[in-house]
Amino acid sequence: MAEEIDRRAGFYYNINTRQVERWGQSPETDLLGPFATAEEAANAFEIIRAREERKEAEDREWREGKSR
Repeated sequence: MAEEIDRRAGFYYNINTRQVERWGQSPETDLLGPFATAEEAANAFEIIRAREERKEAEDREWREGKSR
């Protein structure tokens, strides 16, 4: 998703302040994103967790298919 959003146009979640921000307000190392909307950025941890679960399931399916 991040590659679909212009870095300067997206929204970010600041892991230190726990606030949603625009690009350039804080050091890049403090930010998660970009996200398409401020609401998505506010839910950054839930979105990232869901992506990780999906990727783990895909990896598991791939490994199981490969071992057959």
